[in-house]
Amino acid sequence: MKKLVISVLTVFSLAASAQDLKPDYHEALRIVDVWLDAQREFELLPGMSVSIVNDQDIIFSRGYGYADTENKVPMQPETIFSICSISKLFTSIAIMQLWEKGKIRLDDSIAAVLPAYNLRQQYTESVPISIRSLLTHSSGLPRESAYPYWSAPDYYFPTLKEMNQQLGKQQTLYPSSTYFQYSNLGMSLLGEAVAAVAKMPYEKYVASNILDPLNMANTHPYLPKDLWRTKMATGYSALYRDGRRKMIPFFQAKGITAAAGYSSTVVDLARFASWQFRVLSGNDQQLLRSSTLKEMQRVQWMNPDGKVTWGLGFTIQQDGTNTYVGHAGSCPGYRSALRLSPKNKMGVAMMINAQGTDPEKYIASIFELLGRVKEPFDSAGKAVNLDAYAGSYDNYTWGGEYVAMPWKGQLAMFTLPSDNPAANMQLFKYIGGDSFRRIRKDEDMLGEELRFERDAGGKVIRLIQHDNFKDKLK
Repeated sequence: MKKLVISVLTVFSLAASAQDLKPDYHEALRIVDVWLDAQREFELLPGMSVSIVNDQDIIFSRGYGYADTENKVPMQPETIFSICSISKLFTSIAIMQLWEKGKIRLDDSIAAVLPAYNLRQQYTESVPISIRSLLTHSSGLPRESAYPYWSAPDYYFPTLKEMNQQLGKQQTLYPSSTYFQYSNLGMSLLGEAVAAVAKMPYEKYVASNILDPLNMANTHPYLPKDLWRTKMATGYSALYRDGRRKMIPFFQAKGITAAAGYSSTVVDLARFASWQFRVLSGNDQQLLRSSTLKEMQRVQWMNPDGKVTWGLGFTIQQDGTNTYVGHAGSCPGYRSALRLSPKNKMGVAMMINAQGTDPEKYIASIFELLGRVKEPFDSAGKAVNLDAYAGSYDNYTWGGEYVAMPWKGQLAMFTLPSDNPAANMQLFKYIGGDSFRRIRKDEDMLGEELRFERDAGGKVIRLIQHDNFKDKLK
């Protein structure tokens, strides 16, 4: 049986060393580390990378698996990925910078900003397609330019010239400002608007006005072909029935760059998150005013059914009292996501170099786990070394592995594989010797016993629950 390694927590900080890590997060991040390491293997993913930021500090950053499986290139937090639709955040910020300078109005029609725009409006009752409606994906435009750039084998992305040549052959899908329709075409047109209003190439504008000032040295409005399969991760397909994943050929988004053509790392996106926290706090307004970013991250569009909410370029999700903003990305061979909790100044960036697995399911569980760090400490745990029991126990007869980890003076138990260890985590209270009892959520009485056995040398080798054995993996 393959051993699951409980690795040492990998921590990077913009302003602090690993020794300065806030103790509140240590146990949660340790669980995140063990869980992601295992899930990558269970889901047969080539690799993934993740960074977690708390305000101005990157408190966790790590790569798992391989950036390129054939060449065995290890995945690192600094590995570059195609970040796909996260690109839209930089285009949206560029538009809002020009808005702050009075060079563009959100209610300007795209036809007024781009005189060559000639896509046919088939609804005579429609209001004009505005910059605002493009930012909120409520313009009524079709999702894509009329090219098969998401399709194998060629993934042919059009140039701006080619994209504009096809505009006159396309028509609106809905009247403007009526329904939500996610549109890469619409955001690509906003990239053209940036270039037209700023009177410089789009790529030059975002580099000099956003990326360079934020020291995002590994973030570009293109994919660095010379680094592909080394410092830039190779992309792979979704999982075939036989367990294989096919390598996806290299591509450039060309005319779709403003919507889906950027590359970056989880470390750079963590820096991007920290900048947003500074702006929202009023501590950094050189690139964007605090009030502007707050407006971008406020609900600007809600579908008639109330199920889709969108800001100015940002996705907005509500979970109880917490609001999350950010964006996800999905391109041939790559999945990525950036989610921020402005209230808690927490952010998570995750990238996977394969299709078929959504990083947002991992991010949601990470936020749920980090949200539990304020749970009270159980003083009973001071009487025992909880790390002695930490590890993975063989439960493959039923479901996989049963993992024990210290948590707030108690022992946390969860199963692997799991989409959400925070949700299925059970807590056990130390009662003496090598025994614990389950903490019930519905009443004060403790539940069944969990006891451990040791070998002659005193090392924990087995746990017993309901009189059934679970052996520690060797």
